[in-house]
Amino acid sequence: MRVEPLIPDTAPAQPANPSDAGAFAKMLDGLGAVFDGASSAEDAFASGHGDLQSAIYERARADVALSVAAAAAQRAAQAVQSLLNMQI
Repeated sequence: MRVEPLIPDTAPAQPANPSDAGAFAKMLDGLGAVFDGASSAEDAFASGHGDLQSAIYERARADVALSVAAAAAQRAAQAVQSLLNMQI
């Protein structure tokens, strides 16, 4: 196992991967899929084709995903605000 030192004041040795640009869009698509699954489970229960347990489970998954996304967005906003407040 090779240990590389962490040097925070230098730029990364490798350029950013252009495919990483769509990572945020993929994350939003995944979040939307979780909400779609919760909505369809609730609709299935309401129409009598699904059970209450799966509707509650899918809604809980969607609530957790939303909480994690909101916390990540708040952390990112705080990081950007810290960078903007730095005096050069």
